[in-house]
Amino acid sequence: MTAAAERVAVAAAAGTQATALDVRDLHVVLGGRLVLQGADLQVHGGDFLGLIGPNGAGKTTLLRSVLGLVPVASGTVQVAGRSSRAARAGVGYVPQRHEFAWDFPISVEDAVLSGRTRRIGLLRRARVDDYRAVRDAVDRVGLTDLRRRPVGQLSGGQRQRVLVARALALRPRVLLLDEPFTGLDMPTQELLTGLFTELAAEGVAVVMTTHDLAGALYSCTRIALLNRTVLATGTPAEVRDPDLWARAFQISPHSPLLRAIGLEVPA
Repeated sequence: MTAAAERVAVAAAAGTQATALDVRDLHVVLGGRLVLQGADLQVHGGDFLGLIGPNGAGKTTLLRSVLGLVPVASGTVQVAGRSSRAARAGVGYVPQRHEFAWDFPISVEDAVLSGRTRRIGLLRRARVDDYRAVRDAVDRVGLTDLRRRPVGQLSGGQRQRVLVARALALRPRVLLLDEPFTGLDMPTQELLTGLFTELAAEGVAVVMTTHDLAGALYSCTRIALLNRTVLATGTPAEVRDPDLWARAFQISPHSPLLRAIGLEVPA
């Protein structure tokens, strides 16, 4: 059985409708400021969810709360029905590109392997399964021919694919993407969008923050509007009320932005 067929079989056996990520009544305070207030978000296996909101809405904070990287004032986060650190360790995370040390002298393969450090252990050597996971991840993002190239010699699009592969090397049930398309050319955006769509079809719960509103409405299976709290969730067809988008982005219901993404704006 090929690696792709194995992934599909595993997804089918597990079922794609199980709740992979469950965030309930989440409150987060950073620097004395309430960043998230009573946020609720449920994501199922097979969802490709676009997490949308203005700058400062708490999108990145929500992702980092799921990972346990920021303190939570109250509320709960469960991954596959568990709230333990071990459960969160299996969540794949693609940060914004500036969060990775690209001047570090390692190859593409080594950078991707570093994504499995939590699985391998700090003082343990990688095993056959670790290298197989790295190979599969590098292949999926189309970097097979560059696997031994130093990461410092990569283009912006290639670097982003390294970060995606690094997350995929965990073989995650939940994949969090923080603005994965920023600064990328259209071919790379299309390649990654196709990959994220495939992953969701295989049963992975994909959550992506993005400022590409039209792209999210076209590609994502579900949308969540966030501004300190989750204002609405649903399919792109269900989340069409311009008043909700106006509230999320704190703009006029007559804003040209709403018309630009295809919403029916009153005259």
